[in-house]
Amino acid sequence: MSQPEQRRESSLKYQTRCVRCYPNGTGFALSSVEGRVAMEFFDLSEAGQSKKYAFKCHRKSEAGRDTVYPVNAIAFHPIYGTFATGGCDGFVNVWDGNNKKRLYQYSKYPSSIAALSFSRDGRLLAVASSYTYEEGDKPHEPDAVFVRSINEVEVKPKPKVYNTPA
Repeated sequence: MSQPEQRRESSLKYQTRCVRCYPNGTGFALSSVEGRVAMEFFDLSEAGQSKKYAFKCHRKSEAGRDTVYPVNAIAFHPIYGTFATGGCDGFVNVWDGNNKKRLYQYSKYPSSIAALSFSRDGRLLAVASSYTYEEGDKPHEPDAVFVRSINEVEVKPKPKVYNTPA
């Protein structure tokens, strides 16, 4: 522990909010205040690094104006390797990182999502809803923890569809 295994610059431009290792140990997900998540890999070879990517999430577009929300939390499903993100928009989204698709969005929580965690068997998701002062000191909902049962369809990756010519 006297020196790091790797040292990297963040691939995201703004403040980091969360980092979580993939359950299979091949990399990590990183989130930031800019409403983005980066998927990184430990393998430093050119082939390994060519797989990394970042995507925008936790955003709202109204009347041609985009509002970007920090992504505070990431939790990987222990069975399927899909992952949930929680943002200051009060939403929890579930993603299939391999297919680069959103699988599910839960109903809005009372305030910002501060933390997320799946149970070891993947059947439950704990969601901490807590105002994170992104808009300064103002009246807000009390902090709460919600534990929800997970339906497999919400977290299981969908099979890849290949278009074949007729």
